[in-house]
Amino acid sequence: QVQLVESGGGLVQAGASLRLSCAASGRTFSSYVMAWFRQAPGKEREFVAAISRSDGSTRYADSVKGRFTISRDNTKNTVYLQMNSLKPEDTAVYYCAADDGAILTALTRRYHYWGQGTQVTVSS
Repeated sequence: QVQLVESGGGLVQAGASLRLSCAASGRTFSSYVMAWFRQAPGKEREFVAAISRSDGSTRYADSVKGRFTISRDNTKNTVYLQMNSLKPEDTAVYYCAADDGAILTALTRRYHYWGQGTQVTVSS
């Protein structure tokens, strides 16, 4: 198993940047596809970005493509989400997730391990 702890959320104005971090402990971090999801009030949890185990391949939701960047450091057991040009519609609780498969999937049900979430609020 793997335990995930997110950090870096906060309240920012539109156009600002934030970097989220997710620290992992437990089984070998590099054996997991890592992803970020988000959930706004009254909405379903949605996929944001995913990164492969070791070759750096990434996948993004259309809504964040060009603004968000996912990365990982397997030596620090940490995955990051750099968020630039934030918009009010990016306001949500952001969750880190891990999948022990090999596919960069956007399906929530494929991810078996989740962090507790970190709140991101973007004011207009």
